[in-house]
Amino acid sequence: MNDFRILLKNVRPYTGLFAVAFLLMTLVGVFEAGRTALLKSIIDILSGNPNVAAGGLAARIDVSHYLPAGTNALPLIAVLLVVFTAIRGSSEYFSNVLMWRIGVGAVVDLRQRLYDHILQQSSEFFTEHPTNTLTSHIVSDAEKVQVAVSTLLADLLREGLTFLALLCLVFVLNWRLTLAIVVVGPLIYVLTVRFGRRLRRIAHSTQEGTEDMLDIAQETISGYRIVNAFGMEKFEQRKFRQSLLHLARTQVRAARVIYLSSPILELLGVLIAAVFLLYARHVIAAGAMTIGTFAAYIVAMLQMYDPLRKLSRIQNYFQQSFAATSRIYKLLDTHTEKSDRPGAVELAPLADRIQFLDVSFKYQDSNDWILKNVKLEVQRGEVVALVGLSGAGKSTLTNLLMRFYDPTVGKIQIDGIDIRDAKLVSLRAQIALVTQEVILFNDSIINNIAYGGAEFDRGKIEAAAHAAYAHDFIIERGGYDTLIGERGVKLSGGERQRLAIARAILKDAPILVLDEATSALDTQSERWVQRALANLMQDRTTIVIAHRLTTIHRADKIVVLDRGRVVDTGTHDQLMLRGGIYRDLYELQFSDELIGEEGTAVSSP
Repeated sequence: MNDFRILLKNVRPYTGLFAVAFLLMTLVGVFEAGRTALLKSIIDILSGNPNVAAGGLAARIDVSHYLPAGTNALPLIAVLLVVFTAIRGSSEYFSNVLMWRIGVGAVVDLRQRLYDHILQQSSEFFTEHPTNTLTSHIVSDAEKVQVAVSTLLADLLREGLTFLALLCLVFVLNWRLTLAIVVVGPLIYVLTVRFGRRLRRIAHSTQEGTEDMLDIAQETISGYRIVNAFGMEKFEQRKFRQSLLHLARTQVRAARVIYLSSPILELLGVLIAAVFLLYARHVIAAGAMTIGTFAAYIVAMLQMYDPLRKLSRIQNYFQQSFAATSRIYKLLDTHTEKSDRPGAVELAPLADRIQFLDVSFKYQDSNDWILKNVKLEVQRGEVVALVGLSGAGKSTLTNLLMRFYDPTVGKIQIDGIDIRDAKLVSLRAQIALVTQEVILFNDSIINNIAYGGAEFDRGKIEAAAHAAYAHDFIIERGGYDTLIGERGVKLSGGERQRLAIARAILKDAPILVLDEATSALDTQSERWVQRALANLMQDRTTIVIAHRLTTIHRADKIVVLDRGRVVDTGTHDQLMLRGGIYRDLYELQFSDELIGEEGTAVSSP
C-alpha cells in the first residue's frame, strides 16, 4: 500500500480526470455483469421454465420478473444486450484514453521534476551518481512509472471493478456456494504476494543490469578513438556481451515468475468449477436453481477467472514499476544542492578583494584533506596563477570559489562577505569560467556563445566572437547558425576553446577563472587562444590554473601549492631566486616552452 501511495502521488495533479476515469471503469464492470445476468433470462425463457426460483434473489435479476405475465421478454432482452454492450465498450474506450492522458502527463511532470532536481545538486552528487544512472532514472525508470499509471493502474481498476461486479452477481445467483468458493481467496492472495516479492527483487537486478550495459556502451562509444587506437574492440565486445547475457538471465528469471502465476490460478479455477458442477447437478434436480441461473453462474465464474488472472499478472508487473518508483524517489530524496542561507544578500560586483581565510577541505566520508589551512588574497584587477603538481588542490580552490563545494573549515570572502551568505545566483553571476575541457552543446554556434543569457543580441555575440578571434573560422564553418555536433565534435580543440572564451567575454563577469585553458593545444592554436585570453582578461580579476609559461609570466602573483598547502607566493622572478618547488616545477615543465619561445625549439611535449 505504501508503494501504491507513492505511485499515486504522480496522479494527484490529475484528480479530476482520474475520478471521471474511475466512474467509467465502474460502468465497465457493472455492465459486464449486467450482460451476464441477461443470460439467465435468455436461457430460462428458451427452456420454457422461467422463475422457477421466483422467491429467491436470482429472480430479482430476471427481466421477465418485471414484465406482465405472458409478455415476450426476448425483444427487450435483445435491446438491453445491445445497450449494455455499447455502454460498456464506450466506457472502456474513454477510460483508457483518460488514463493514458494521465500517465503521459504524470511522466512529463516526473521527468521534469527529476531533471530539475538533478541540475540543482552539488558536485558531490555527480561524483556519487554516474551520468548513465541519472539518465536511466529519467528515461527508463520514468517510463515504467508511465506504464504503471497509463496501463497497469487502468487495468487494475477496470479488472478489479469487473471482478467485484461479477462477484456480486454470483452472490445474488447462489450466495451459499459463493461463500464456500470465497474461502479460497486467501490462498490466491498469499500466492500472489509471494510471486510479487520475488519479482520485485528480480526487477531491481534487471534495472541494475541495464545500467551496467548502458555504462559500457556509453564509455566505449564516447571513447571510440582510444578503443580503436589500442585495438580493444574484441575486449569491449566481449565485455558488452557478458553484460547483455547477465541482463538476459535476469529477465528470464523474471519471466519464470510472471508466467508461473497464471497456470496456478487457472488450476485453482478449474478445481472450483469441477466442485460447482457436482453441486449444480443436485440443486437443479431439486428445483432450487433454474438452468438459466446455472448457466449464468458458470459463465460469471469463468468471467471472474479472467480478471483474476489479469490481476495476478498486473500485480507482477506492478512490482517492476514499484522498483523503478522507489529508485526515483530515493534519488529525489537525495539533497546535496547548495541553497541560500536565510537572509542571503545580493553580491555586488567585486570592488576590493577575494580572500581565502584558513580554508581546509575534504570530501564527505573521506579522511584525506585536499586543502589545508589555505590563506590567499586576490586584489581586484590582479592576475593570480596557481601552480603545483597534479593533486595539489588548484582546481579545488576554484571549485570552492564558485561554491561547487563548501569549505570544510574556514571561509571565502568577496569584499568582506562570506560567499555562503550571498545568493548563489549572484555569486556565480560574478564569475566566468573557461576550462581545459570545453563543454559545448549540440546546438548552433550562436546559441553556444550566448549560453546563459537569452537577452544577448546578435551584435554583442558577434563582438564577443571577434574579441575571441573566433569570427573568421565561424564564417568559414558556415556562419553563426551552424550546428557543431555533440560536445562540439565538428570543431578543432582551438576553435572550441575560442568559443568558450567568446562565451566568457559575452558574460562580462568581473572575476575570471581559467582552469588550464591552453594546456591541451598545439602551438598555433595556443597562439590564437592566448590572444583571445588577453582580450578576455582585460580589466578583470583573474585566477589562472596554469601549465604554460606565457600565462605564468603575465601573472601579478604566483601561488605555489603542494599537497593542499600554500608553500610559496611571489612573482616569477622572486620565486626563481628563492628556488624550491616552483623552480623545480619550472625547470621540469616550463623550460621546453622557454626554449621554444627563443627559437631553438618548437613546443613542449
